[in-house]
Amino acid sequence: MRRADRLFQIVQFIRTRRITTAKWLSEELQVSERTIYRDIQDLSLSGVPIEGEAGVGYVLRKGFDLPPLMFSNEEIAALILGTRLVKSWADPGLARAANRVANKIESVLPNTLKQQFENSHLFAPMTLISPDVGIAMAELRTAIENKLKTQIDYQRKDGEYSTRTIWPLGLFFWGSVWTVGTWCELRNSFRIFRLDRMQKITPLETNYPQQAGRTLNDLIDLQKRNIDCD
Repeated sequence: MRRADRLFQIVQFIRTRRITTAKWLSEELQVSERTIYRDIQDLSLSGVPIEGEAGVGYVLRKGFDLPPLMFSNEEIAALILGTRLVKSWADPGLARAANRVANKIESVLPNTLKQQFENSHLFAPMTLISPDVGIAMAELRTAIENKLKTQIDYQRKDGEYSTRTIWPLGLFFWGSVWTVGTWCELRNSFRIFRLDRMQKITPLETNYPQQAGRTLNDLIDLQKRNIDCD
């Protein structure tokens, strides 16, 4: 990594953390703590308002900012791949948003980096989710954002049909299948539903509560027990 890139990364790390130690920075940037101390000193002398001391940690005084969109080569590669994956595997609304993000990034990159952006060799397959799954995903995203109870007509894995009222908590992608993690009122427990098995989705006008034991974090903790899809 070039020293200029390392200095920029140091500032970015310090500005996004409550307190940052030289030891943590040295491990993250794979340089010695002595190098970090020297970099911090040089940044301070150049006017960057870093406060703190060796052995304690550093913070960035409020109000300081850097020009945005200064990316390393690997960060550009990650952004390209991320936007292409979203365009291939998410609902149409997110796909359009990913395309706008890519265009915004490309428009402000310097020419040396813009060429890498244009000539990336990282690709995602063309859209592999069905239109029905895309619609379901968009509807469930809205329900999650607004914490709306939602009624679904669902075909279970055994072929039987059922109607459920769920609290949609989070959408999960498993490489080829999208699922929604929920609190199911019928079962009075967490349930995972595949979007490609949903026949109808009806967001209700009732909000579900933020109730202890029924939150997204609770669901994620329980996923370690391998909750099956209905």
